[in-house]
Amino acid sequence: MSCPTKLFYTGKAEYGNRKDDDTFLEALAEGGYQVGELAKCYFPGGYDITEKGYEEPLIRTNELLKKEKVVIFEAAIQFQGFFIRIDILEKKGDKINLIEVKAKSYDGGGADCFLTKSGSIEKEWNDYLQDVAYQKYVLQNAFPNWKIKAYLMLADKSKRATVSGLNQRFLLVKDHKNRISVKNTGETTSDTLGSPILSKVNVDEITNGIIADTLFVNNCKPKLSFSEKIQEWAQSYAHDEKLTSPVGAHCFSCEFHTDNPDLRSGFHECWKQLLGFSDEDFQKPMIDQVWNFKGKKKLLKEGIFFMDDIRKEHIGKTEPNKDGTLSMALRQWMQVEKAQQKNDEFFLDYDGMRRLMDRFTFPLHFIDFETSMVAIPFYKGQRPYETIAFQFSHHIMYEDGRVEHKDEFIKTERGEFPNFEFLRELKKALEKDEGTIFRYAKHENTVLNQINRQLQYVDKNEIPDKNELQDFIFSITNDKRRTPKAGKRNMVDMWQMVKDYFYDPRTLGSNSIKAVLPAVLSRSEYIQDKYSKPVYGQNSEIPSKNFPDGWIWIQRDEYGNVIDPYKLLPKLFDDIDLEEAEKFITNNELNSGGAALTAFAKMQFTEMTSQERDLIVKGLLKYCELDTLAMVMIYEFWRNEVNSKGL
Repeated sequence: MSCPTKLFYTGKAEYGNRKDDDTFLEALAEGGYQVGELAKCYFPGGYDITEKGYEEPLIRTNELLKKEKVVIFEAAIQFQGFFIRIDILEKKGDKINLIEVKAKSYDGGGADCFLTKSGSIEKEWNDYLQDVAYQKYVLQNAFPNWKIKAYLMLADKSKRATVSGLNQRFLLVKDHKNRISVKNTGETTSDTLGSPILSKVNVDEITNGIIADTLFVNNCKPKLSFSEKIQEWAQSYAHDEKLTSPVGAHCFSCEFHTDNPDLRSGFHECWKQLLGFSDEDFQKPMIDQVWNFKGKKKLLKEGIFFMDDIRKEHIGKTEPNKDGTLSMALRQWMQVEKAQQKNDEFFLDYDGMRRLMDRFTFPLHFIDFETSMVAIPFYKGQRPYETIAFQFSHHIMYEDGRVEHKDEFIKTERGEFPNFEFLRELKKALEKDEGTIFRYAKHENTVLNQINRQLQYVDKNEIPDKNELQDFIFSITNDKRRTPKAGKRNMVDMWQMVKDYFYDPRTLGSNSIKAVLPAVLSRSEYIQDKYSKPVYGQNSEIPSKNFPDGWIWIQRDEYGNVIDPYKLLPKLFDDIDLEEAEKFITNNELNSGGAALTAFAKMQFTEMTSQERDLIVKGLLKYCELDTLAMVMIYEFWRNEVNSKGL
């Protein structure tokens, strides 16, 4: 649906696919495994077709369909050049329920929430609805006399788990070929599973509209009808022929876009074929790199592909905000102009940053949270995809410049709800003074407000310090739904500080801490000098809770470039026998938020040895500590720059 050309690239090992390495997609996919298994439990007595390929699953499915009443999991259906596996097929005579199970969250509003007020399909639901519509089309044509109804079964956020440990009943296991599957543990009766947290939503009317070509996204009718479209796709896939799709803004997010010289890039091949691009053209900065720029489609229509060709009028009014900070358009033009002039110098609003810093109170506190959201709740009373705060790190900077990793918290025990203990420990760490608290982006503020809402449903007899915990949250957060909106000690967002006062061309337009930190380290002699020495560690000049004495953060590659500190994080299983490590279900690297939430989730719902669990905990502690140290380093860079001006 996103691009028919991808049919040619998909499944071919010679083409790079960025989704193969996406830890967030990995986490979502594993959630899908478990949601699929839970859905089966709602249909006791169903037959599970586990055979792979085409012929055997078709034979088994057709045998089972001879029964008057039957439920089949992964039913195999073929019609002409179309082949599908249906998550759940429920047959009662000639009445068929086709149920497509998805791990996506849903707010319990019925099928109406999948449509806009004007009656077109909501864009975020289009892929799911097209999927089930295609399955209904194939099933209806294979069995034209059946009366088929189509459903989506989704994780319903309006439901609460009525039992604890629901998630842990569906453990992920890895076989000798590294394939992931789900193993049910214990009983999976309605009593042990509690009230359903998955809801079956009738989407039959919508799928009929898709098949009949009366329902579209934005009411935009495509050139080909539904049946013509899938016939064309099936034939091109069967004959391994590439369908030509026009280039557009969607190309910039193509998963078949790679710079790996050992793999072919679908993105490069398309743009070479359709636009005549050369290899040299791909070395130029393209318009997709402009930060938060909404005008890409318009520029592409004008034939503008490179930043060198963007003019000021394309960006709009490039004036500062009323308070003097960088506006979005001004920041965008700054990025474009520096790229056009090949100007590598960073921008820092020294006066604005100084005025802001003068308002801060020492000691400064830098905090970072690691959280998880999973489709099937771990705990009684929890909704699907409700936030679980399992870890934080806390660095302090004193007025004389001293830094230490002061506090940390982690709770990964299976089945134990960590949020309120997490909050108590955070309160204990931050309430000793009135120093300014820093976060990076909105995540920490959002999480604390979500924990506050969780507290609202808890009896005070169960949580005696409920009021104190809520008061603490109010004091350091902001929330538009309350008065006053911001607490007296409201956290300062360093991401906003970057947006308002700082731009570095080496971030390529990104404001993420993972982009800002390497850029800062690559140019700050002050930071390089400080952290190239063995000053960091458990008993070192800069105390650490997880890194050994004399840890050096500034290291250089063979070309003399500063290595990104996140790439210096030790691999989890470096000291483990290779044969033993291959049995582990966790990836060896833990250097991103996606990897952290995946690692925590796996500790909750996989069969894992205590050795692997201990190694993951150590890795999580190091990763989270680096997140808050990264904030410190960026702040130290700004502080040194501002002080060095001596104004």
